[in-house]
Amino acid sequence: MSDDELAKLTEKIIICESCHLKDSRTQVVPGIYGPKNGLCIIGEAPGYNEDKQGEPFVGRSGKLLDNMLSDIGLERRKDVSILNVVKCRPTTEKKENRTPTNSELKFCGEKWLFKQLKLLSPKLIVTVGSIALRFFIPSAAVTKYVGKSYDTDHGIKLFVTYHPAYILRNYNLMEVYNEHFEDMKKLYVTILNQNGITFKEKPSEQKSLTDFL
Repeated sequence: MSDDELAKLTEKIIICESCHLKDSRTQVVPGIYGPKNGLCIIGEAPGYNEDKQGEPFVGRSGKLLDNMLSDIGLERRKDVSILNVVKCRPTTEKKENRTPTNSELKFCGEKWLFKQLKLLSPKLIVTVGSIALRFFIPSAAVTKYVGKSYDTDHGIKLFVTYHPAYILRNYNLMEVYNEHFEDMKKLYVTILNQNGITFKEKPSEQKSLTDFL
C-alpha cells in the first residue's frame, strides 16, 4: 500500500453520492488509518458526533474505545485503523441516528470498505457491535460470537466484541469488556509473532466504567 493509493481512495469516498445517505449526512466519514498489516477496528456507521467531526468513534464511546486500546499499548492512527462499514450517517425522518439497513451495509461495504481493507491488509479485524459483525458473517448473532475469533472468507482473522456505546449502557459488562481486549491483544501478538514482528508488551490495568464517563 502506498499513501498515495489510500489518499486517492479516500478522496473518492469523501465525494461519494452513490446512494440516498448523501441526503442525511453533514459529511462523509471515511475512517482513520493506521499502518499496513496492523489492527483494524470496524463499526457500523457514523452517529451524530462522528458526522459533525468527520472521524469515527468520538464522544463518550470514542473515549472508552481509546482508553481500552491504550491499556493494551495501542492508539488510533499510530497503531490502529478505525473504519465503519457505512460511511455516511443514517438518520430517521426526525434526523435521529438509526441502524443502517442490510442493503446499506452491503452497498457501502462492498463499494468502499473492502477496497480500504485491500490497501490496509490488516492482520486482525475487530468488529464492535452486532451490525458490523453481520456484514462479515450475515447469520451471526453477536451474543454467540462475542469474545471469540473467526477466520473470514477474505483470509483475515476476525475478533468480535461489544460496541463501546453498549458497554456505557450496560455497566455490569465492563469486566468482560476488559477480558475481551486482553484476549484480542493476545491474539494480535500471536499473529504478529507469526509474521516475525515483535510487540512491546505493556502491563494492563483493571478499569472502572467511571474512568470513561
